[in-house]
Amino acid sequence: MARAFLLILDSFGIGGAPDAASFGDEGSNTLGHICDRMTLDVPHMGSLGLGRAAALSTGRNPLADAELIGQYGVAREVSRGKDTITGHWEIAGVPLAFDWGYFPHTVPAFPQDLIDGIVTRCKLPGLLAMCHASGTEVIEDFGTEHIRSGKPIAYTSADSVLQIAAHEEHFGLERLYDVCRVARELTYPMNIGRIIARPFLGETPGEFRRTGHRKDFAVTPPRPTLLKVLADAGRDVVSVGKIGDIYAHVGTGREIKVAGNPAFLEATLANMDALGEGGFLMTNFVDFDSEFGHRRDPIGYGRLLEAFDAELPRIMHKLRKGDLLILTADHGNDPTWTGTDHTREQIPVMSFMPGMIPGSFGLRTSFADIGQTIARQLDVGPLAAGTAWDVASPAA
Repeated sequence: MARAFLLILDSFGIGGAPDAASFGDEGSNTLGHICDRMTLDVPHMGSLGLGRAAALSTGRNPLADAELIGQYGVAREVSRGKDTITGHWEIAGVPLAFDWGYFPHTVPAFPQDLIDGIVTRCKLPGLLAMCHASGTEVIEDFGTEHIRSGKPIAYTSADSVLQIAAHEEHFGLERLYDVCRVARELTYPMNIGRIIARPFLGETPGEFRRTGHRKDFAVTPPRPTLLKVLADAGRDVVSVGKIGDIYAHVGTGREIKVAGNPAFLEATLANMDALGEGGFLMTNFVDFDSEFGHRRDPIGYGRLLEAFDAELPRIMHKLRKGDLLILTADHGNDPTWTGTDHTREQIPVMSFMPGMIPGSFGLRTSFADIGQTIARQLDVGPLAAGTAWDVASPAA
């Protein structure tokens, strides 16, 4: 029986979203603007149709020509959002028909009753920051005061999120998680998508660094996702990286929590051979987003894409007859754009299986087409949303 492997290159957009202007992102293009600043060498993704997908999205192929060996397309998001949860849920067959709650660009950004509830229930001396901020910058700005006062650092972004940062040793990791659990409970009525624990180490500015013990407290998906449908069918499901947190640990099977793209790659490879027949493995490679997109570093982003591309044959060589590999993204994060937030873009969809007929499956009008295609390939479902493309016989 076929198996499927879905790799999310977190934030790897390719421009062209028709509604980008309504998000303030008209003209954003993660891949295109990286290529404007460097000669990007990603031959393996090129052979899976990355450059052709970019041309389909924006009319421009910024990569060197490569012989096509896989199938490619472009997916457009229908959910009203450009955040991690919205993109991942839609990929797995659950587009959102509602808007998340968001915090305003005020200081404090959070309502007083939420602040008071967290402080009182968690017996805290207070909270720091309480504004829209970059996660790395806010720790630099408030880390010293946090260590001195014991007040956690609370901040948000353009996403539907409340992030709480605290020192792993001075404040305590489990204590940070407990604070986030309280915040999760208090923000349900506000329809906030995620509460994120952001632990860090270091003693002084310049030394502070976030650790791999991040933990997301997400809302449960409103309908069964691809992962839950597979788990309910008794299939082997493996989730690498933050996948378990994104789907609120519903249907996410064996969760492999590691930190950093090299560790995500090795965990993916280590679990490919053992994945059962009809099984599904999903990995989120978050470093593209967290280390380079939000930090507005196009060269660093491009170098990480090249490093990933160089390792891609190791994954492809492990595929058996009938196995399907899909590479895609969950939103954009143009590292040349203003601010530090995600950007509303279309995403590339690159696929490969041994003996595949190369070609294009065109522009997909929902990310949910990805999940529906995997569901059909694994003979489950159908899912509630999405239209599958024909893996065996793509359009020319």
